[in-house]
Amino acid sequence: MSNDERYSTGLIIGRFNPPHLGHSFMIDWAAQRTDRLVVFVNTRDGELVPGYLRAQWLAELHPHVSVVEVRHNLENDFNNEELWAKWMLLLRSRWPHDTGPHVVFSSDAYIAELARRFDAQAVVVDAERVTVPISATQIREAPADHLDRLAPSVRAWVQANLL
Repeated sequence: MSNDERYSTGLIIGRFNPPHLGHSFMIDWAAQRTDRLVVFVNTRDGELVPGYLRAQWLAELHPHVSVVEVRHNLENDFNNEELWAKWMLLLRSRWPHDTGPHVVFSSDAYIAELARRFDAQAVVVDAERVTVPISATQIREAPADHLDRLAPSVRAWVQANLL
């Protein structure tokens, strides 16, 4: 995809547990290339950061996109066709537009299969995490070491709840 190509609708899907500046980079990058961008925040009971809070933070940080909390109890097994069918039924039920998505963005290569199932183009954004070198796993494992990679509202919560 060239940097000037635009899409009607785009999707980013993830746990964002917790959301960090790398996620914000990807959301802003994708939003510049779509007319309407939707961010699905996958959440289930028992996660470190409550899903509603992750969705709220992303909506506040990115008011120009639609943020949708997607509650579920599904596992991730990319080799299980029955599970894929359940995921696609859930995701399509939460998709807020009549058409699309036309493109699915992620920093992970697994997005190719999800995009194929949506009949959309897959665009991997900063796979090596060069622009913002962080992952949510790193933050969960050592939150005090990565506070500078969090937006102020997320940082305040992490400091109050995880340190």
